[in-house]
Amino acid sequence: MDLSVDEAEHSMEMHLPYLAKVFRGYPVKIVPILVGALSSENEAMYGRLLAKYVDDPRNFFSVSSDFCHWGARFNYMHYDKKHGPIYKSIEALDRMGMDIIETGDPDAFKRYLQEFDNTICGRHPISVFLHMLKSCSTKITIGFLRYEQSSQCKSLRDSSVSYASAAAKTDA
Repeated sequence: MDLSVDEAEHSMEMHLPYLAKVFRGYPVKIVPILVGALSSENEAMYGRLLAKYVDDPRNFFSVSSDFCHWGARFNYMHYDKKHGPIYKSIEALDRMGMDIIETGDPDAFKRYLQEFDNTICGRHPISVFLHMLKSCSTKITIGFLRYEQSSQCKSLRDSSVSYASAAAKTDA
């Protein structure tokens, strides 16, 4: 990536305070891996290459993404009226993606993104991680813990960004 992209990237800065709290008192090495726009084939390839690190219990992965960026300023205004107000439609769209991520199926996640074009910034790192889980020998499950929106959109003039947090755990 070029310098301007690197300087604009903030996911690591968002995660470091949480990681510092969780690992306080323990020596850790952090290896940041920034994932840009990748083809499906490269997502799968990197997932296979990194899968062996999932099998090492000394490793911890933190994958950063927000979810739907909704509104005219984001050029994304998917709205399914059957869910009621706009913010409920956004939540239904995000939860559909979250449910698919919880299955661990990278191909289903790719189909979801192709069908709905949800503006999940970290779709490529999420896909790489799902391929890692698919290719490793350790059985891992993902569960979403919390979901929020920056605001509740009620009109086409509104905008919001969605946030979700999940944890992956071994099924041992």
